[in-house]
Amino acid sequence: MLGGGAAATVPRMASDTASRPDLPPFGSALEVADAIRRREVSPTEVLDLYLARIDRIDPDLGAVVLRDDERARADARSAEERLLEGGDLPPFLGVPIPIKDLDDVAGWPTTYGSRATPSGPAAEDSLVVRRLRDAGFVLLGKTATPEFGTISFTESERFGPTRNPWDTSRTPGGSSGGAGAAVAAGLAPVAHASDGGGSIRIPASCNGLVGLKPARNRVTGVVEELASASTSGVVSRTVADTAALLDVLSAADPGAWNHAPPPSRPYLGEVGADPGALRVRVSTSNPLGLPVEPDVEAALEVAAGILASLGHHVEMGPPSWPDAGEFLVGFLTVWSTISAGVPIVDESLLEAHNRVERERARATDAITYVESVAALQRASREFTAQFGRDLDVLVTPTMAVLPPTVGSVWAGGSEDPAAPITNCTPMATFTALHNVTGQPAISLPIHRTAAGLPVGVQFAAGPWRDDLLIRLASQIEAATPWAEHWPDLAG
Repeated sequence: MLGGGAAATVPRMASDTASRPDLPPFGSALEVADAIRRREVSPTEVLDLYLARIDRIDPDLGAVVLRDDERARADARSAEERLLEGGDLPPFLGVPIPIKDLDDVAGWPTTYGSRATPSGPAAEDSLVVRRLRDAGFVLLGKTATPEFGTISFTESERFGPTRNPWDTSRTPGGSSGGAGAAVAAGLAPVAHASDGGGSIRIPASCNGLVGLKPARNRVTGVVEELASASTSGVVSRTVADTAALLDVLSAADPGAWNHAPPPSRPYLGEVGADPGALRVRVSTSNPLGLPVEPDVEAALEVAAGILASLGHHVEMGPPSWPDAGEFLVGFLTVWSTISAGVPIVDESLLEAHNRVERERARATDAITYVESVAALQRASREFTAQFGRDLDVLVTPTMAVLPPTVGSVWAGGSEDPAAPITNCTPMATFTALHNVTGQPAISLPIHRTAAGLPVGVQFAAGPWRDDLLIRLASQIEAATPWAEHWPDLAG
């Protein structure tokens, strides 16, 4: 451990951090950062703890697809040197974080979970990765994603399946399933994730985590992907971690075409703030009219009870959903372009459903695409107008189903190459709408089945109201302390 006073040299790396009882693998990123800052533990000790857990646990999960331990240890030693020098320190100095394998990390390949992409290293970090580095994080490696992130199971021909730490026969969701499995199993305190149709919230639900999809253009990238439906964020154990990371990731970006209005104060300051008595609409129905499994309905009943006990005005019943047919056609038209801009060296190596999507995108003329985007924008205006007028927060299941079994996503694929995407619909029917509308939405792990499987509930607020969601989520977290539970596999 680092000493209490100034030292002339960097402390040596601990030899057996995995046995250290004072290094809990399920601590939050803020807790780890605080312990490092107070010199109770060194960045190399923290890193070695998580690397040892990856060695021991991840062969059964398949969450981490790239490791560069030498570089990570060098970065951890640099963090130690910076700590010993003193002065102003970044908020997450020395805290390990893995990056989803859809984002570039300089010097590492970006595979997109595909056999068809180049194997060479990326030339520079993505904007999101750069912000994480600037905040002091040590990059732990890369987490698994399905090819291009197009399905809500984290399975690919390149890396095989990723499994859920709570029940390894089930999927951890996707497309940030590697990130979700890693945090749930204690392989990292927090993980980078991204969401174009539910890919933060679905893994959060499957793995018993907090998963916020920020408001549109709250977190910017070099370009606006999927007609501004996609965004980056994290999966975490606590609302405070999610809020603090949103502060890191939502840094002002003068080069962006569009940027969400800045918050009145840091999002971490919203944790514990009174959200007031909110008008809450609770709905088991979804835009596509799909049935909801009983355990999922039970989770929503728990959520409604918690909200009522906290003094919110709870009304059961659906909002006015967009026209299902028009919405689905528009969304799938945009979704078919998801691999646009990805470097592909051999299209014959693409998975069948993604070959079909690229062919569909190429067959769609520019006028049809623009009309589809315009239709989604009109539908978004009508839907979001209800917020602030008729309700403040919409509460729904995160998914209509419990996490499906590993491999079931491919059912029917030999007859219909697009079947895997269709098979994901029950997992995304509540989430994708908010990608289109750009609303912030968060999945909270407030329920578990009799078998102990987590079930997430989704909370969506009006445009730009990330602050309101964080206030409400932290209030619910105080009433339902989920962070004390973790899977036996990772125990």
